[in-house]
Amino acid sequence: MKDLFYFIGKMQRNSGIALYLNMLLAFSISFLDGISIYMIVPLLSVIGVLDMSMGEIPLLSSAFDYLESLNLALNLPTVLGIYILIVGGQAFLQRSQNVNNSKILQSFIHMLRNDIYNGLIVAKWEFFLRKRKSDFNHVLVNELGRVGVGSSMFLQMITSFIFTAIQIGLAFWLSPLLTAVVLVSGGIIAFFSRRFVKKAKHLGDQTSELSQHYFAGITDHFNGIKDIKSNRMEHTHIQWFSSISKDLEANVVRFVRLNSLSQFIYRLSSVILIAGFVYLALEVFRTPAEQLILVVLIFTKLWPRFISIQTNMEQLVSNLPAFRILRSLLDECREEAEPEVRIGRPEQPLTHMRQGIECLNVQYRYDRNQPIYALRNVNVTIPANSMTAIVGKSGAGKSTLVDMLMGLIHPEKGQVLVDGVSLMDDKRLISFRNTIGYVAQDPFLFNESIRYNLKLVDPNADDEALWKALRFSASEEFVRRLPHGLDTVIGDRGVRLSGGERQRIVLARAILKQPSILVLDEATSALDSENELLIQQALERLKGSMTIIVIAHRLSTIRNADQVIVMDHGEVIQQGGYQQLSQDAKGTFRTLLNYQTAK
Repeated sequence: MKDLFYFIGKMQRNSGIALYLNMLLAFSISFLDGISIYMIVPLLSVIGVLDMSMGEIPLLSSAFDYLESLNLALNLPTVLGIYILIVGGQAFLQRSQNVNNSKILQSFIHMLRNDIYNGLIVAKWEFFLRKRKSDFNHVLVNELGRVGVGSSMFLQMITSFIFTAIQIGLAFWLSPLLTAVVLVSGGIIAFFSRRFVKKAKHLGDQTSELSQHYFAGITDHFNGIKDIKSNRMEHTHIQWFSSISKDLEANVVRFVRLNSLSQFIYRLSSVILIAGFVYLALEVFRTPAEQLILVVLIFTKLWPRFISIQTNMEQLVSNLPAFRILRSLLDECREEAEPEVRIGRPEQPLTHMRQGIECLNVQYRYDRNQPIYALRNVNVTIPANSMTAIVGKSGAGKSTLVDMLMGLIHPEKGQVLVDGVSLMDDKRLISFRNTIGYVAQDPFLFNESIRYNLKLVDPNADDEALWKALRFSASEEFVRRLPHGLDTVIGDRGVRLSGGERQRIVLARAILKQPSILVLDEATSALDSENELLIQQALERLKGSMTIIVIAHRLSTIRNADQVIVMDHGEVIQQGGYQQLSQDAKGTFRTLLNYQTAK
């Protein structure tokens, strides 16, 4: 429950006085509802159905004595008018409470949604290396919705408790002994109903687990839909989906069965209690008729509230795992946040590198509980305004080294210096990363127009700047051939473009940023020989004006590099110029070169 109260505290801070106003409205509605029950006795008396005296009824007798002192006759129009006024006032307050309740909940969910998204966006890259992306979707969509439902249940329970307390107070005022008998009976039933709450919590845990597997599965399936279609694996995935859908269905049915059973027991017990209550009142306690009618009416309205509280409690408890998961993610994001990129923090001025980047005895492990190092004793220097190529076999540590050079990850041992200053300096890191243009091996594009995807890095860029960037990346010709040019929508992840076209669009986006450091991670791997040559020529023109770092398997791309770093098993095994390394017959670089030039 501590996670629930943590979020209720956040709701209170977010809504402020509106939450207390909501509680005041709940009190007023419950009080008016109790008063409306009192009106039944004078109404029955006035219309002549029963001949009752109100002298035995607290509050009511005093109220009508006061009306008589004002020369208001206790007749049918007067009684009906008062009744309409009370019930109408209650309905108006109920409407106001519903609207206020909705505003509180939606504002609370909006705050949580922003907190989660902002926390994820500013978390360290290493945090994402340890997590499944589908888990974030699961929390933002499913668990956040369950937190909203749970919070709504909590507010409804508070309202029910207020209503119950007022009604019990009125009943005690009328007949303390009868009220005590009913409450003791209700307490006994509530004690035996605890097992329903425990089962609801267990089902809630299963709901979270099943939902997490569901989101992870469908995310993986649609990310790999091309492989599924190409290798005719549809049947296997349909079977998986059908299986987990049945599990989700069974989980919901089990909860509904549990909830309906508890409601059945409460309703059945209410009938037995009211029957026994009436018998005791008439045969044992000799309760006056007017008091008996009011007490029966109060408990007739009160017992459904007991059922509602039990139902809300079961639903609330079943959603408690979502509160725990949400709080855990927020705490992790807070711990993993990069301080320099927290939302709302002023950005540092851009740092233009003058000397270069230097790695000194850098070591790094993705899992510090394992002995396997992704980087081991790395000592390299990346001079400013030069072109450096990083090559090696798959798994050699090239991408890890580039992540280290960009400040996305930090060394376990050693340090990374930019112009002699450590990148561990929070104030420097964000300004350094602002100067980087990055082109990934697997280019990512949004399901929007080319114009939208380019202007992500510079919203104020005009068409001339866009075409210039496209021209540099050898993309201008094919973009002009598209049906709507820059405004052509390119599909999910750019699926309507070829792999090479997607890569060139991402390269154009990086160039549009006008970076001082350009990082290309296999940026030419999907290009044909002609376009690869164009990119080589463009890189050659950029040499001297910016620092270029290239990860390459196609060694023809890096022929004009100022230096080449060769890696193997996380270590730098060769370093030097292209021509120098290609002439070393025993070196790894020469071996790699021979593989690609072999006829």
